[in-house]
Amino acid sequence: MLSKLKEINPLSQTEEGPNTGLSEAQLAFLLVAPALLVITAVALYPVLKSVWLSLFQMNLKFGNTKFIGLQNYIELFKTPRYWGATWNTIYFTVISVFFEATIGLVMALLMNRSFKGRGLFRASVLIPWAIPTVISAMMWKLMYNPQMGVINDILLRLGVVDQTVSWLGQESLAMWAAIIADVWKTSPFMALMLLAGLQTIPGELYEAAEIDGANKWQKFKEITFPLLKPSLLVALLFRTLRAFRVFGLLRVLTGGGPANSTESLSLYSYNILFSYLQFGKGSAASVTVFVGVLIISYIYIKVLGTDPSRD
Repeated sequence: MLSKLKEINPLSQTEEGPNTGLSEAQLAFLLVAPALLVITAVALYPVLKSVWLSLFQMNLKFGNTKFIGLQNYIELFKTPRYWGATWNTIYFTVISVFFEATIGLVMALLMNRSFKGRGLFRASVLIPWAIPTVISAMMWKLMYNPQMGVINDILLRLGVVDQTVSWLGQESLAMWAAIIADVWKTSPFMALMLLAGLQTIPGELYEAAEIDGANKWQKFKEITFPLLKPSLLVALLFRTLRAFRVFGLLRVLTGGGPANSTESLSLYSYNILFSYLQFGKGSAASVTVFVGVLIISYIYIKVLGTDPSRD
């Protein structure tokens, strides 16, 4: 009688799993197959297509297509403008992520404290991050305007400068102007990520440290920072990858100028593809951006210790 009840009751088969005729691995693959197909369609296919196109000489101005192998990459690596875009990308990424992480950490520590109006402060901090990149870039472009920009107006009134400054028209200032705009917009993202990590730290640890006579710096050094490191590294990874692929901000703010001083790799690829219609060379440049993303991800995961398998 008991054996018959087990055959009828599906809950009695929980240990062995449903009788589907598939192994556990096969069933797992079947369940994730739809997601894998979507990822392949929207992510892997464009990458493979770019790799394939990078092996051809394609110029729509003349309508010719010719297989040339790695010649596009060879010409690309011989182009000074490409290496200039590479340097601009690395410079923008390192400087912007450093300031975003620093400011984001300070903001997260402030938001983690209990004070009157904390909820309003948290909401207001997230406003820059919620603004679309294109709108944010247009806003900063207007503020940087030499004739009617609010930044020049404030500096002139304070006596910091004696004449208007062309923030986006000088090679020495344009990149820093773009970095400031990016830091303003994305520091709240870092703060939000780090705040989530701070709220997972048990308060009992700080109470025990106070009993032992630890000051604020010692509590931060011995408790906060070590326990916040996983969240910090994940936030740094996300922001570094995003900064390395920067396009919209520079496209709207400076267009890559003046004299290509703010042209990133993504913007360079776009210009080669759609301004010069050289799809082969432009695809090769896009592939190098993808390779750069892979290298950055590997460094963060293997070298800096964001690999979940280590935990």
